[in-house]
Amino acid sequence: MIYPLGGLILGALLGAYRARAQGGKLADILQWAAVFAMIFGVIGLFIAVILTRLAV
Repeated sequence: MIYPLGGLILGALLGAYRARAQGGKLADILQWAAVFAMIFGVIGLFIAVILTRLAV
């Protein structure tokens, strides 16, 4: 399923946007992007598992 990958990309973009909006330097932007990507990736994984289990 594509949900975890979509979550990674969406999370990275959202994290980078939030860090830049708060005036963060490059290291801050990269860290926020990585953390948000992991969080959204895990959420996407749970969505994929739930949808797979419901389809069976």
